Amino acid sequence: MSAVRPSHVPVMSTAMPVQPGLPRLTCRLCSATVTRSFADLGVHPFCQRHVEPKRFYHAEKTYPLHAFACDACRLIQLPDGPDPAEIFSDYAFFSGFSETWKRHADDYAVEMIYRLGLTGESLAVEVASNDGTLLKPFQSRGIPVRGIEPAENVADVANENGVATESFFLGKATGEDFADRNGQADVVAANNVLAHVPDLNDFIAGLAALLKPQGVLTVEFPHVRRQLEENQFDTIYHEHWSYFWFSTAKLAFERHGLRVFDVKLTETHGGSARCYCCRADARFETTPNVAEQLELDRLAGREDAATYEAFAETVRETKRKLLSFLIDAKRQGKRVCAYGAPGKGNTLLNYCGIGTDMIDFTVDRNPKKQGNFLPGSRIPIKSPDAIAQAKPDYVLILPWNLRHEIADQMAGIREWGGQFVVPIPTVEVF
Repeated sequence: MSAVRPSHVPVMSTAMPVQPGLPRLTCRLCSATVTRSFADLGVHPFCQRHVEPKRFYHAEKTYPLHAFACDACRLIQLPDGPDPAEIFSDYAFFSGFSETWKRHADDYAVEMIYRLGLTGESLAVEVASNDGTLLKPFQSRGIPVRGIEPAENVADVANENGVATESFFLGKATGEDFADRNGQADVVAANNVLAHVPDLNDFIAGLAALLKPQGVLTVEFPHVRRQLEENQFDTIYHEHWSYFWFSTAKLAFERHGLRVFDVKLTETHGGSARCYCCRADARFETTPNVAEQLELDRLAGREDAATYEAFAETVRETKRKLLSFLIDAKRQGKRVCAYGAPGKGNTLLNYCGIGTDMIDFTVDRNPKKQGNFLPGSRIPIKSPDAIAQAKPDYVLILPWNLRHEIADQMAGIREWGGQFVVPIPTVEVF
């Protein structure tokens, strides 16, 4: 595809390299040269590669975690780094452990079944289908499903749960092969995966290959506008190569013959956009929601250099505030533990330099994580029962997007006067 910038997109003022001598980066969407810093978070290990006890004293591979903004298409991105196969070969995230996500998946299935009139003759495909949580509500209503999940250990769980799942990385060639063997889909879902692919254009070409001429593709991704508004810098980690404004995602789909005919904002993952896409000549009319979201992106400062520069300073100030809170709490003799072992939590902890000197342990409902240690910080991961045993003064909620669900699950901490803490958008005790 051509790397020419659309004429209607203004270029931000020329950005100077972050440091003299750094290599020049090429935008993975439009191929422009990228030099504008968005958030420099230091050097980190993989956020989902939890440390087994036998490897506690072993070194971890680390990579720079520095996000940049393209002045041409506004894609926020990490430089090319680790091989995706290295990250996803043994993945620790299973979507089925979140009750919030289960409800979201069921609502989505009901919407798409009725909106598209899906029947037992239809096919629903999910890319990055994880353990099959999103496809199960389709399946339970008689809609045939297929999953595509590159992490083999997670795909195995999906198949054990009765959701037919293949394990491979999607691209144009593999998408065409899948469609040849299974048929093209009436609906293709790609939730929280657009950020996870280094070869963005090949991946979107693969999505297009899966779709029937009158099929609908929905792509859900955390929205940069919310990331900026609510200081969600901890969603930056090595699994996420790219971060999208709605406007930038729309441009990316158009490069591959896909038209965004509708968009819906959701509260998942701290605030996401769901794009409804079809082939350029398909029957679906473009709704006013599309123009509205384009204008909201503009009003949020998408085209202003100051927007990106201000975010970098907000990130640094968040670190200072969280460390101040924890230092004061420890000096007062307070006991602090955490809830959750999500990728975003490890970005936060490692950027701030927080270890067991500040947080005694964290807990997680996922048995695969329990008994291990968080990467980098080496904070132990226990089962949720450990909180009742330890009776901490503060529980730091690392998956802050699930704060209400977690507060309900752990309401018992009030019995001993315990309080919850969330670090994002700023430190809040409740």
